[in-house]
Amino acid sequence: MAKKPTQDFETTLKELEAIVTHLEAGDLPLEDALNEFEAAIKLVQQGQERLQKAEQRIQILLNKNESAELSDYTKE
Repeated sequence: MAKKPTQDFETTLKELEAIVTHLEAGDLPLEDALNEFEAAIKLVQQGQERLQKAEQRIQILLNKNESAELSDYTKE
């Protein structure tokens, strides 16, 4: 089976949000709800993978600039 091309993080998140909304409505037959849940799990895994790759890229960039400090994000 051919692997689906990876989509960007934002698209993955939008699809995941749509599935959650659909599931929360509670009007799906059990089999359809399970299929939606399975699709959501795959999207979560894709999203986590994308975030890990982004974090690795940030670490690489920070390692190139040793004077750059890595600190926790704080919302003002």
